[in-house]
Amino acid sequence: MTETALPPLHHIVVVGGGAGGLVLATVLGRRLGRQKRARITLVDQSLTHVWKPLLHEIAAGTLNADFDSVGYLSHAKAHHFRFMQGEMAGLDRAKKQIWLAPVRDIHGRELVPSRAFDYDTLVLAVGSTANDFGVPGVAENCIFLDNQRQAEDLQQRLLHDFLRAQVQPGPLRPGQLHIAIIGAGATGVELAAELHRSTRELVAYGLDRIDREHDVKLTLIEAAPTVLPALSRRLQDATEQQLDKLGIELLTNEQVTEVTPEAVLTKSGHRIASEIKIWCAGVKAPAFTTQLDGLETNRIGQLVVEQSLRTTRDEAIFALGDCAACPQPGASRPVPPRAQAAYQEAYALADTLARRLRHQPPQPFVYKDYGSLVSLSYSVVGNLMGNLFGSWMVEGIVARLTYLSLYRKHQMALHGLLWTIKTVLARLFIRGTQPELKLH
Repeated sequence: MTETALPPLHHIVVVGGGAGGLVLATVLGRRLGRQKRARITLVDQSLTHVWKPLLHEIAAGTLNADFDSVGYLSHAKAHHFRFMQGEMAGLDRAKKQIWLAPVRDIHGRELVPSRAFDYDTLVLAVGSTANDFGVPGVAENCIFLDNQRQAEDLQQRLLHDFLRAQVQPGPLRPGQLHIAIIGAGATGVELAAELHRSTRELVAYGLDRIDREHDVKLTLIEAAPTVLPALSRRLQDATEQQLDKLGIELLTNEQVTEVTPEAVLTKSGHRIASEIKIWCAGVKAPAFTTQLDGLETNRIGQLVVEQSLRTTRDEAIFALGDCAACPQPGASRPVPPRAQAAYQEAYALADTLARRLRHQPPQPFVYKDYGSLVSLSYSVVGNLMGNLFGSWMVEGIVARLTYLSLYRKHQMALHGLLWTIKTVLARLFIRGTQPELKLH
């Protein structure tokens, strides 16, 4: 008697291991992979995941990424999915195949050749990159903060620049230790406050030639009339007050027209002398999204999706997070590119993909705004949204605890409650055994 071969398992491929993609792969692994109802594969060009809202702390050296990164290979093994390293380079929708570019080491040597493999359902969660809006000199002279490698590069740049200033024979050049941050959204504001803290701590480690009050300067430049232009006026005012207390120079209504190696130039004629320039002014989808075999994109390269997160031109392809333009009922703008939105989309899409295996229609995604919190290093300000009390401002210890709880929630989504509790306790035990700042 001949045995009947079992049909191959439905293959779900998730491209991008950011806040949305990794949570989605983890949830699918637990729900479908463990029960052998589907094969789950996560693809990312890096080997580790860091929660993107932590990048400003890594860049400032106040957080060591080694302690807070997630290794994709070990995490995949523990949560019943497969990880494949690579950068997506192409798509063939007719064959249901994606192509990955070769993986190379830091010296450019090819480690893994280009590959193509099949999918039954494809999810694109490739995040976003900085949008320089075509401003001359930005690409050549600015540092960006899109991923862990760029954050670590910025931390190294700052450390080396300060060490060099300590031992150089001549006086400091104008703007040598001046840091200009272009873009006063949440990333720019949080980075400015964190750098204020870290640069002063760095000087305290024996760099006595540097006057932290006069030689080190932070300038935040924003084209809009206020900081945090997408958030409430109350939160903007509270943030501006905190920045003023820290002594961070704030220039609003200043549109950057050019960036040179020595300065930032604005439309009004301002010239901000600075050798360290960081671009945080706007995001767009990665460039390759506009070349994905005819999938619909908008003006900033986001994949246009239905409310179910399914792409408009292919029923087998979905998108979530910053790279997706998902409509909101009754709103003129799509779901905002925020970590909480990607998190909510991941759980909604996990339900939709499980329904897809049962040949059931997808469910619409409805975004719920739970408010905004902005970390200003020494303090946190924000507004929380609730069904009973509407929106209310929070500051001080309540805001700080709420801000920390967001990361713990992300950790619980990936590792579970017990792992998160153990990690928090371990951190308490090792506190004080290491310097406050990463110095290598």
